[in-house]
Amino acid sequence: MAGANSHLQHVFIPQFWRKQLTVKTRTAATEYTPLSRHINLDDICITKVYRKIRNDHTFSCGNKFYFIESPIKHSIAHQKIEIRQGKNEQFSAYFAGRQLQVSEVTEPVKTSMEDIDVQKKLDVLALADKLGNFAEASCLSGVSRDTNYRHRRLLKEGGSNALKRQETPNLRHKNCTELSIENTVVQFSIEYPHLGQQKVALKVKAEYGMDISPGGVRSIWLRQNMNTTALRVARAKSIQQTA
Repeated sequence: MAGANSHLQHVFIPQFWRKQLTVKTRTAATEYTPLSRHINLDDICITKVYRKIRNDHTFSCGNKFYFIESPIKHSIAHQKIEIRQGKNEQFSAYFAGRQLQVSEVTEPVKTSMEDIDVQKKLDVLALADKLGNFAEASCLSGVSRDTNYRHRRLLKEGGSNALKRQETPNLRHKNCTELSIENTVVQFSIEYPHLGQQKVALKVKAEYGMDISPGGVRSIWLRQNMNTTALRVARAKSIQQTA
Protein backbone atom coordinates (compact mmCIF):
# COMPACT_ATOMS: atom_id res chain seq x y z
CA MET A 1 0.00 0.00 0.00
CA ALA A 2 2.86 2.38 0.80
CA GLY A 3 4.47 1.67 -2.61
CA ALA A 4 1.21 2.30 -4.43
CA ASN A 5 0.69 5.64 -2.69
CA SER A 6 4.27 6.64 -3.47
CA HIS A 7 3.84 5.80 -7.19
CA LEU A 8 0.56 7.75 -7.31
CA GLN A 9 2.03 10.89 -5.72
CA HIS A 10 5.48 10.97 -7.33
CA VAL A 11 4.97 9.39 -10.76
CA PHE A 12 1.37 9.27 -11.99
CA ILE A 13 0.09 12.65 -10.82
CA PRO A 14 3.12 14.75 -11.81
CA GLN A 15 3.55 13.10 -15.24
CA PHE A 16 0.08 12.14 -16.45
CA TRP A 17 -2.44 14.21 -14.46
CA ARG A 18 -3.68 17.32 -16.26
CA LYS A 19 -3.99 20.02 -13.68
CA GLN A 20 -5.83 22.45 -15.97
CA LEU A 21 -8.80 20.67 -17.53
CA THR A 22 -11.26 22.58 -19.71
CA VAL A 23 -14.60 21.26 -20.96
CA LYS A 24 -15.89 22.76 -24.18
CA THR A 25 -19.59 22.44 -25.03
CA ARG A 26 -20.74 21.56 -28.53
CA THR A 27 -23.80 23.83 -28.36
CA ALA A 28 -24.63 26.93 -26.38
CA ALA A 29 -28.10 25.63 -25.48
CA THR A 30 -28.57 24.46 -21.89
CA GLU A 31 -30.58 21.51 -20.66
CA TYR A 32 -31.76 23.43 -17.58
CA THR A 33 -34.89 25.56 -17.70
CA PRO A 34 -35.01 28.41 -15.21
CA LEU A 35 -38.18 28.67 -13.14
CA SER A 36 -40.27 31.77 -12.91
CA ARG A 37 -40.13 33.70 -9.68
CA HIS A 38 -43.92 33.41 -9.38
CA ILE A 39 -43.83 29.61 -9.15
CA ASN A 40 -44.35 28.23 -5.64
CA LEU A 41 -42.44 25.01 -5.16
CA ASP A 42 -44.84 23.89 -2.45
CA ASP A 43 -47.60 23.74 -5.07
CA ILE A 44 -45.70 21.57 -7.53
CA CYS A 45 -43.58 19.39 -5.24
CA ILE A 46 -45.04 16.20 -3.80
CA THR A 47 -43.94 13.70 -1.19
CA LYS A 48 -43.88 9.98 -1.83
CA VAL A 49 -44.35 7.27 0.76
CA TYR A 50 -44.95 3.56 0.38
CA ARG A 51 -47.48 1.34 2.12
CA LYS A 52 -47.83 -2.43 2.12
CA ILE A 53 -51.00 -3.86 0.60
CA ARG A 54 -52.88 -6.43 2.68
CA ASN A 55 -54.47 -9.65 1.49
CA ASP A 56 -57.88 -7.96 1.09
CA HIS A 57 -56.36 -5.18 -1.06
CA THR A 58 -56.52 -2.57 1.70
CA PHE A 59 -53.81 -0.33 3.05
CA SER A 60 -53.45 2.23 5.82
CA CYS A 61 -52.54 5.88 5.46
CA GLY A 62 -52.91 8.65 8.01
CA ASN A 63 -54.50 6.37 10.64
CA LYS A 64 -57.24 5.39 8.17
CA PHE A 65 -57.93 2.33 6.04
CA TYR A 66 -58.47 2.47 2.28
CA PHE A 67 -59.70 -0.12 -0.23
CA ILE A 68 -58.38 -0.42 -3.79
CA GLU A 69 -61.42 -0.27 -6.10
CA SER A 70 -59.58 -0.30 -9.44
CA PRO A 71 -60.03 -3.59 -11.36
CA ILE A 72 -56.82 -5.58 -11.15
CA LYS A 73 -56.25 -8.80 -13.08
CA HIS A 74 -53.88 -10.36 -10.57
CA SER A 75 -53.54 -9.97 -6.84
CA ILE A 76 -51.10 -7.33 -5.63
CA ALA A 77 -51.20 -8.40 -1.99
CA HIS A 78 -47.97 -7.88 -0.04
CA GLN A 79 -46.78 -5.42 -2.69
CA LYS A 80 -45.98 -1.78 -1.97
CA ILE A 81 -48.29 0.98 -3.11
CA GLU A 82 -46.95 4.47 -3.80
CA ILE A 83 -48.71 7.33 -2.03
CA ARG A 84 -48.19 10.76 -3.56
CA GLN A 85 -49.28 13.66 -1.40
CA GLY A 86 -49.16 17.36 -2.19
CA LYS A 87 -49.72 20.57 -0.31
CA ASN A 88 -53.50 20.18 0.03
CA GLU A 89 -53.07 16.92 2.03
CA GLN A 90 -54.97 14.98 -0.65
CA PHE A 91 -53.11 11.92 -1.83
CA SER A 92 -53.13 9.73 -4.91
CA ALA A 93 -52.31 6.01 -4.95
CA TYR A 94 -50.10 4.56 -7.68
CA PHE A 95 -48.95 1.04 -8.46
CA ALA A 96 -46.45 0.35 -11.25
CA GLY A 97 -46.98 3.91 -12.55
CA ARG A 98 -50.77 3.47 -12.76
CA GLN A 99 -53.10 5.57 -10.65
CA LEU A 100 -55.56 3.54 -8.60
CA GLN A 101 -59.02 4.41 -7.41
CA VAL A 102 -59.31 4.01 -3.64
CA SER A 103 -62.07 4.59 -1.10
CA GLU A 104 -61.99 4.98 2.65
CA VAL A 105 -63.11 1.99 4.70
CA THR A 106 -65.32 2.78 7.67
CA GLU A 107 -64.52 0.36 10.47
CA PRO A 108 -67.43 -0.77 12.66
CA VAL A 109 -67.51 0.79 16.09
CA LYS A 110 -67.16 -1.70 18.93
CA THR A 111 -70.26 -1.83 21.09
CA SER A 112 -69.69 -0.86 24.70
CA MET A 113 -70.75 -3.03 27.62
CA GLU A 114 -73.30 -0.39 28.61
CA ASP A 115 -74.95 -0.51 25.17
CA ILE A 116 -75.01 -4.32 25.30
CA ASP A 117 -76.76 -4.17 28.69
CA VAL A 118 -79.36 -1.73 27.33
CA GLN A 119 -79.93 -3.93 24.27
CA LYS A 120 -80.57 -6.95 26.49
CA LYS A 121 -83.24 -5.01 28.36
CA LEU A 122 -84.84 -3.92 25.08
CA ASP A 123 -84.82 -7.52 23.81
CA VAL A 124 -86.65 -8.69 26.92
CA LEU A 125 -89.29 -5.97 26.54
CA ALA A 126 -89.66 -6.82 22.85
CA LEU A 127 -90.13 -10.49 23.77
CA ALA A 128 -92.82 -9.53 26.29
CA ASP A 129 -94.67 -7.49 23.66
CA LYS A 130 -94.38 -10.35 21.17
CA LEU A 131 -95.71 -12.95 23.60
CA GLY A 132 -98.23 -10.60 25.17
CA ASN A 133 -97.35 -12.02 28.57
CA PHE A 134 -94.83 -10.44 30.92
CA ALA A 135 -94.76 -13.50 33.20
CA GLU A 136 -93.75 -15.85 30.37
CA ALA A 137 -91.16 -13.38 29.08
CA SER A 138 -89.73 -13.09 32.60
CA CYS A 139 -89.42 -16.87 32.90
CA LEU A 140 -87.70 -17.18 29.52
CA SER A 141 -85.28 -14.30 30.15
CA GLY A 142 -84.56 -15.00 33.82
CA VAL A 143 -85.49 -11.42 34.79
CA SER A 144 -88.15 -10.71 37.41
CA ARG A 145 -91.47 -9.17 36.42
CA ASP A 146 -90.91 -6.18 38.72
CA THR A 147 -87.63 -5.42 36.92
CA ASN A 148 -89.29 -5.75 33.50
CA TYR A 149 -92.16 -3.46 34.52
CA ARG A 150 -89.66 -0.92 35.85
CA HIS A 151 -87.68 -1.10 32.59
CA ARG A 152 -90.85 -0.55 30.54
CA ARG A 153 -91.76 2.46 32.67
CA LEU A 154 -88.28 3.94 32.28
CA LEU A 155 -88.42 3.35 28.52
CA LYS A 156 -91.71 5.24 28.22
CA GLU A 157 -90.48 8.13 30.39
CA GLY A 158 -86.96 8.69 29.07
CA GLY A 159 -86.36 6.41 26.10
CA SER A 160 -83.48 3.95 25.78
CA ASN A 161 -81.07 6.30 27.60
CA ALA A 162 -83.14 5.85 30.76
CA LEU A 163 -82.28 2.15 30.72
CA LYS A 164 -78.59 2.86 31.27
CA ARG A 165 -77.14 2.20 34.69
CA GLN A 166 -77.53 5.34 36.78
CA GLU A 167 -74.92 6.45 39.30
CA THR A 168 -76.51 6.92 42.75
CA PRO A 169 -73.68 7.89 45.12
CA ASN A 170 -76.01 9.09 47.91
CA LEU A 171 -78.29 6.05 47.84
CA ARG A 172 -78.45 4.07 51.08
CA HIS A 173 -79.18 0.41 50.47
CA LYS A 174 -81.69 -1.52 52.55
CA ASN A 175 -79.01 -3.71 54.13
CA CYS A 176 -76.88 -0.71 55.08
CA THR A 177 -76.25 0.06 58.76
CA GLU A 178 -78.92 2.22 60.39
CA LEU A 179 -78.18 5.92 60.20
CA SER A 180 -78.36 6.38 63.98
CA ILE A 181 -75.76 3.65 64.56
CA GLU A 182 -73.52 5.06 61.84
CA ASN A 183 -73.65 8.56 63.35
CA THR A 184 -72.80 7.13 66.78
CA VAL A 185 -69.82 5.20 65.40
CA VAL A 186 -68.57 8.27 63.55
CA GLN A 187 -68.86 10.49 66.60
CA PHE A 188 -67.17 7.93 68.87
CA SER A 189 -64.37 7.38 66.34
CA ILE A 190 -63.72 11.12 66.21
CA GLU A 191 -63.55 11.32 70.03
CA TYR A 192 -61.20 8.31 70.23
CA PRO A 193 -59.40 8.26 66.84
CA HIS A 194 -56.62 5.88 67.98
CA LEU A 195 -58.94 2.96 68.77
CA GLY A 196 -59.24 0.11 66.27
CA GLN A 197 -62.43 -1.29 64.80
CA GLN A 198 -62.61 -4.11 67.37
CA LYS A 199 -62.37 -1.71 70.33
CA VAL A 200 -64.84 0.73 68.77
CA ALA A 201 -67.41 -2.04 68.25
CA LEU A 202 -67.09 -3.21 71.89
CA LYS A 203 -67.23 0.34 73.32
CA VAL A 204 -70.28 1.33 71.24
CA LYS A 205 -72.11 -1.81 72.38
CA ALA A 206 -71.14 -1.31 76.02
CA GLU A 207 -71.87 2.43 76.26
CA TYR A 208 -74.75 2.91 73.79
CA GLY A 209 -76.26 -0.57 73.62
CA MET A 210 -75.89 -0.69 69.83
CA ASP A 211 -74.87 -4.04 68.36
CA ILE A 212 -72.39 -3.66 65.51
CA SER A 213 -69.60 -5.89 64.28
CA PRO A 214 -65.98 -4.81 63.69
CA GLY A 215 -66.61 -5.30 59.97
CA GLY A 216 -69.56 -2.92 60.20
CA VAL A 217 -67.33 -0.32 61.84
CA ARG A 218 -64.81 -0.77 59.05
CA SER A 219 -67.51 -0.29 56.40
CA ILE A 220 -68.65 2.94 58.06
CA TRP A 221 -65.09 4.22 58.17
CA LEU A 222 -64.67 3.50 54.47
CA ARG A 223 -67.89 5.33 53.57
CA GLN A 224 -66.90 8.32 55.69
CA ASN A 225 -63.27 8.34 54.42
CA MET A 226 -61.84 7.83 57.91
CA ASN A 227 -60.49 4.29 57.69
CA THR A 228 -57.03 5.18 59.02
CA THR A 229 -55.90 6.73 62.30
CA ALA A 230 -54.42 9.71 60.46
CA LEU A 231 -57.72 10.42 58.73
CA ARG A 232 -59.67 10.20 61.98
CA VAL A 233 -57.18 12.51 63.74
CA ALA A 234 -57.43 15.00 60.87
CA ARG A 235 -61.24 14.87 61.05
CA ALA A 236 -61.13 15.53 64.81
CA LYS A 237 -58.74 18.48 64.37
CA SER A 238 -60.89 20.04 61.64
CA ILE A 239 -64.00 19.79 63.86
CA GLN A 240 -62.11 21.41 66.76
CA GLN A 241 -60.94 24.28 64.55
CA THR A 242 -64.43 24.99 63.20
CA ALA A 243 -66.03 24.76 66.64
